Amino acid sequence: MKKIAPLLFLCFFISCNSQVKQNDVALKDEVQNYTFKTIASGISIPWGMTWLPDGSMLITEKSGVLYHSKNGIKTEIKNVPEVYNRGQGGLLDIATHPQYVKNGWIYISYSSAEEGGKGGNTKLIRAKLQNESLIQIESIYKCSPNTTAGQHFGSRIVFDNEGYLYFSVGERGEEFVNPQDINRDNGKIYRLHDDGRIPKDNPFVGKKGAKEAIYTYGNRNPQGLAKHPVTGEIWEHEHGPKGGDEINVLKKAANYGWPVVTYGIDYDNTTISKVQEKPGIENPIYYWTPSIAPCGMTFVTSDKYPDWKGHLLVGSLKFQYLELLKLQGKKVIGRQKIAADIGRLRNVAQGPDGYIYMAVEGKGIIKIIPN
Repeated sequence: MKKIAPLLFLCFFISCNSQVKQNDVALKDEVQNYTFKTIASGISIPWGMTWLPDGSMLITEKSGVLYHSKNGIKTEIKNVPEVYNRGQGGLLDIATHPQYVKNGWIYISYSSAEEGGKGGNTKLIRAKLQNESLIQIESIYKCSPNTTAGQHFGSRIVFDNEGYLYFSVGERGEEFVNPQDINRDNGKIYRLHDDGRIPKDNPFVGKKGAKEAIYTYGNRNPQGLAKHPVTGEIWEHEHGPKGGDEINVLKKAANYGWPVVTYGIDYDNTTISKVQEKPGIENPIYYWTPSIAPCGMTFVTSDKYPDWKGHLLVGSLKFQYLELLKLQGKKVIGRQKIAADIGRLRNVAQGPDGYIYMAVEGKGIIKIIPN
């Protein structure tokens, strides 16, 4: 019995530890009850996508091209700002204002060489579209300082139910400097008014030296943001190192731990942190080990996919499939592989027509049509 007792204790600990339990959810193979239709082809690295009221799409291509796709025809939008196209940087996410019909604002994030020295960093702008050209371009936020590092620019954009704008920025490879320091940009989720003003109730407003746009910190490289269709909460996922990709629900002033705590190790197999939990640091609601390299996420609300409705879709760059995460509240209770071997997924979104669209490297935008 003395030899068995430690094992029993370990089993009890694992059963009570929600983080370990979450990670143990098995990935099921796909059930092929759908077909694919390419909506926009010939896009090397499609990154962001959004829809206009007429059903046409705006699609960003990482190299710096913005496409307007309608009825299978792509048109290049003119007057797009020059991007700092290096490594993971380029033309990134795009979103329309919740009141786009009234105001016409389009929001775009990209890596920019403007302001702040050599190299580049993530910038957010807004603009309007007229005659297939961007006009009235306004700067909303620019992270600084610039750096020639090629990694971890983020970046996603989402609006909440109150009209606040959130956008994510990676820590630019400076993991032991930026994420935990609220006086520095990068490794953060920012919250702003739609015109770039800083909300007075942001958590670090009035703190000396703080970047007052910060809403959360301790983030590594967040490439997924989505609004929960019922609660209105903003969900986020981010790349871990070798293991430890996370899904988090954003909380005001929350520290998500990177690199103080992590479920992963460094790419050379060395230890980054010896702890996975720590007081004052928010635990993820789910994490992947091994990493799937998540990119893009969307909640399914459409009746077109009855088995997926109410659950979460996340793209995998590493394993080249779409993952369906079955949810029970904020708990992941099931995982299913969708679109196996489709390619490196950069984004997934539910369109206004209720269909799911995937942005896949080398292929373009692909629509999932249920049988």
